[in-house]
Amino acid sequence: MQVTITAVGPDNTGLADPIVHFVTDAGANIHEIQMYDRDSEHLFAMLLRIEWTGGDLSELRDSMNRIGRERGLQIRVWSRGDGSRLPRLAICTTYRTEPPLAILRAIRDGRLKAEVGVMAGNRNACRSIAEQFEVPWVSIGDDRGNPDYTELERTVDAYDIDYVVLARYMRVLPAELCWKFAGGRIINLHHGLLPSFPGFRPYEDAFQHHMLCYGATVHFIVPELDAGNQTIYQAAFSVKPGTSVEEVKRLGETDHEPTCLVEGLRRVVDGDVELHFHRVVPTNR
Repeated sequence: MQVTITAVGPDNTGLADPIVHFVTDAGANIHEIQMYDRDSEHLFAMLLRIEWTGGDLSELRDSMNRIGRERGLQIRVWSRGDGSRLPRLAICTTYRTEPPLAILRAIRDGRLKAEVGVMAGNRNACRSIAEQFEVPWVSIGDDRGNPDYTELERTVDAYDIDYVVLARYMRVLPAELCWKFAGGRIINLHHGLLPSFPGFRPYEDAFQHHMLCYGATVHFIVPELDAGNQTIYQAAFSVKPGTSVEEVKRLGETDHEPTCLVEGLRRVVDGDVELHFHRVVPTNR
């Protein structure tokens, strides 16, 4: 069973050793190890991707929790599962209703083999969608839309979430939160073709470059920017010369982006792709 362990906390000495020693003494094979230590933030973070052969994960979780208490770390143990239950999603939103609605409809129609455990938003624009599909809603934003990431973290843990889906969520997640759910657990829909058009206004940027081809990108979120190729799925659509930027955005936002997001999610929850060393790789099942 492939298992991902993340550990995050105040920087100190000797934090990695007890975690690594425990899993190797238990006979686990380490496939990947990454560590992050930035002096300016005084933050330690580590990711281990291992092959766990010790049976049930309860012993591993108990031992990691013990090490976490002793060393002042938040340690999470996560596995893609053995197929005994559907992957659980947390959908994070801001304004656009089309992406979360596409996910929920795809699940309802059997095109996406997952379940939505919770929806969260720094704005309440998508709350009615959650209520329509009887999905719990958590507001993580204040009156100005400033997010409370401690609340988001608690929500992901409380609802036993496998994947956090940023469905046109228009805020940048802090690196610390990305490390806590590292290893391919955070998935983002970007409303432009990467790497050519990043940022918050990719339609406008592409239009200013006189492009006739626009698109969307579904990718894994990693703590470091420009850390590699995290694209899960990317699709494009073409328009005729003279098409206004308003019409381009309408086509992209109402149909193209939601379709792209559902296909990208399908590849993840079906186990077609994984994130290894900040690179998306096929599972070759």
